[in-house]
Amino acid sequence: MKKLIVFMICLIIIAGIAIGVYSFQLKPVSSESEVVKFNASGATVKIINDLYDAKLIKNKLAAKIYVKLHKDIVPMAGTYELDRSFSTEKIFKIISGGKSIQETIKVRFTEGKRIPDYAKVISEKFGYSEDEVLKVMSDQSYLKELIKKYSFLTDDILNSDIYYPLEGYLFPDTYEFYKDATIKTIVEKLLSRTGNVLDEYSSDIKNSKYSVHEILTIASIIENETKVQEDRPIVSQVIYKRLDMNMSLGMDVTTYYGVRKALTESLTTSDLETKNAYNTRNIEFIGLPVGPISNPRKDAIEAALSPSDTDFIYFYADVYGKGGQAGKLYFAKTFSEFQGLIRKYS
Repeated sequence: MKKLIVFMICLIIIAGIAIGVYSFQLKPVSSESEVVKFNASGATVKIINDLYDAKLIKNKLAAKIYVKLHKDIVPMAGTYELDRSFSTEKIFKIISGGKSIQETIKVRFTEGKRIPDYAKVISEKFGYSEDEVLKVMSDQSYLKELIKKYSFLTDDILNSDIYYPLEGYLFPDTYEFYKDATIKTIVEKLLSRTGNVLDEYSSDIKNSKYSVHEILTIASIIENETKVQEDRPIVSQVIYKRLDMNMSLGMDVTTYYGVRKALTESLTTSDLETKNAYNTRNIEFIGLPVGPISNPRKDAIEAALSPSDTDFIYFYADVYGKGGQAGKLYFAKTFSEFQGLIRKYS
């Protein structure tokens, strides 16, 4: 009888020690606060191992026992903000509660680039294929939804001659998105930014004889014709002057877009003569292209709404910097002056 009593006492002592050790192993790793981003993924055993490796729990076996004893604990995948001063119990309540944080990424969309360039950026940052992105951006049902949602979008973008309906409407800037953002979420964030920019010029737009679609088309030409800020209002004036004179715009950047060539490539005589809804270099083409040829920055939009007060009809780009600044444009009022610029800077 005495042996049994001694045995039971020993069992109680051992159990007490075990419970004490178990409880101790569930306590926080540190008494000091230190927030750690933890990505929970895979089976529970893997999550426990990862928690231990991240120094967020003291003991893997104690954590496994805790989860086994608490059937309501079901770890959910996600990224969580955990603290090394949290107990194992608190950590598993957070993970099983699914209150994960959504990681964000910053994405830069560059001015003057085209929709396929933006599709490539989205593909690289979010994992969608470029074809997926372009398909969403060209879906007629979705485009009609967008037209209802955004007042600056009109049926102009549904013209069958337009290569990419949202070209010119996706404002170039640096944005922050959740990593799991959908294509539509991304598109609409850029469209909303465009809407905000256009709102700044609502009075000028209202007083213009041109539609928003035409203004963005002009802005996109300005964007691609010059990167020198002081030249943009003058290029804008040249465009309006030629439109008023019913004269062909004759601008190479529209040809590049029309034949789907990058601006770094060379244009052939055949390219310049190609007939399409964009190529203003074709001698028979009068007026504006069917739509924007890139996504313009704010300065280009502003220039499209505020052309300079000059009488220039021609301009020539100093590609090689012979005048001191590569890319600088020189303007002329007559064809003979224009020819002189070609001789001087080519």
